[in-house]
Amino acid sequence: MNIPVRQNSALAVISLVAGILGWTLLPFLGSLVAVVTGHMARKEIRQNPALEGDTMAIIGLVLGWVAVIGTVLAILAFLLLFGGLAWLSTR
Repeated sequence: MNIPVRQNSALAVISLVAGILGWTLLPFLGSLVAVVTGHMARKEIRQNPALEGDTMAIIGLVLGWVAVIGTVLAILAFLLLFGGLAWLSTR
């Protein structure tokens, strides 16, 4: 009984690892890599039915997008806070 073994997409694994790194060691860069490779992995998996790893790619995408959006919101809050303080000090 020979069952063909389906391989995981290398891009999906990279997306998952980069998404985790985006939350730990490489905050913004890891998140961007996770988003880009996650989209590439999903396309690769759709085009080649012999590949698995869609769940890993989705998890990498979610981790990456949440970190990117959180970073942008944190920068925006920082700018609004200190910009508002600067504006109030000139009145």
